[in-house]
Amino acid sequence: MRMKDKVVLVTGGAAGIGKATALRFAEEGAKVVVCDVNEAAGQDTVKLLGTEASFYKVNVANREEVQKWVEETIARYGRIDVLINNAGILRDGQLVKVKDGLLVGQMSEADFDLVISVNLKGVFNCTQAVAPHMIRQGGGVILNATSIVGLDGNFGQTNYVASKAGIVGMTKVWARELGRYGIRVNAIAPGFTSTEILASMPEKIIESMKARIPLGRMGEPRDIANAYLFLASDEASFITGETLRVDGGIVVGT
Repeated sequence: MRMKDKVVLVTGGAAGIGKATALRFAEEGAKVVVCDVNEAAGQDTVKLLGTEASFYKVNVANREEVQKWVEETIARYGRIDVLINNAGILRDGQLVKVKDGLLVGQMSEADFDLVISVNLKGVFNCTQAVAPHMIRQGGGVILNATSIVGLDGNFGQTNYVASKAGIVGMTKVWARELGRYGIRVNAIAPGFTSTEILASMPEKIIESMKARIPLGRMGEPRDIANAYLFLASDEASFITGETLRVDGGIVVGT
């Protein structure tokens, strides 16, 4: 029961890695507060988390919604011990696509702005709203979801890679700024993980992904959740400003 009576916020907690993380922390005794834009899935998840869990419909890119969520959480629970910035989206596309010397397509400005708004600004919004409460209570843990592609890059993901690389940088900055208040800030960089998104991909693509992973399998959401749990626990009390790869040793190709 490493998280007994700790108040843990999980953004994007309705499904996938976020749901697995919420469940894992609840198993360890946490009072889990989930937010997501998918209200139906979020409510279903909370039913699995115990009577002290709660769900809020929040778009993390919206500062007013985030602030209201945090304030209502403080009013109900009195504190916030762990913030897990897990929410994120994909809108993949090449920077430019050329055929026979002619420009035939490109990543839209709208798709670039949307991914940056949710994946990067959303992490900024949630952390900025939670940090003052953690400072007042004398400490806390902030964990950010980056990705191996934020470290290595990936074809067709200019917007996503930019957002995830930015999270690595913000993690380092916040570790320096907030350490004096007893707040640790770290990031997790998952590799290919068996979530709902990958389940819809052709088997041939899945097998090609596995071929790049020395451990010979895809990650499971619980693998990522366990990494979050370790970094949130007192076992990681002298770790801050780090990005932990949880990827099976993957080598990302082009």
